[in-house]
Amino acid sequence: MASSRYALVAYIHQPVGQFVEDLRQELHPVTTHMAAHLTILPPRELSGTEQAALEFLGEACSRVVPFDVELGDVDTFLPTTPTVFIQVKRAAYRMRELHDQLCAQGLHCEEVWTYIPHLTILKTELDQQARDAALVAKERWAQFRGPRTIHVDELMFVRESGGVWQDVAPIPLGRSLLSSRS
Repeated sequence: MASSRYALVAYIHQPVGQFVEDLRQELHPVTTHMAAHLTILPPRELSGTEQAALEFLGEACSRVVPFDVELGDVDTFLPTTPTVFIQVKRAAYRMRELHDQLCAQGLHCEEVWTYIPHLTILKTELDQQARDAALVAKERWAQFRGPRTIHVDELMFVRESGGVWQDVAPIPLGRSLLSSRS
């Protein structure tokens, strides 16, 4: 039996999240099962238990001040991978710092690619599909009039098993910072 993989994401429920999910449905319906999200820790196997990972994340994230990120332009990861995404224009460093801080203990792994903060629109099978989708996505994103700033105050620890991703537990940011002010 294959091991479960885990990831840490920030779901996006604002108008920009709906925009990405609608665009994904239009351009690549096979990936519509993915909720719009920013990835903090890409998929990985755990070197410890799920409970130990949750305890580590809860403690580490309790000291992280919630933050805002601003989205930039549509781009691709071609030729490395046929993925179309929206760049994180402002506060990408906060996401990188958080990634580096949390890529430890039972969550540490050697990642295949360098971590680049982004909002995935879709991943295709073929490079040309990604190029075509990127052209449409750039046009649609230029027309999007909603807010491009996302407030990150909660992460979700997710598990993949049998090709299906499921939420394991929400991980709030800054919990100990709030309780120390009381």
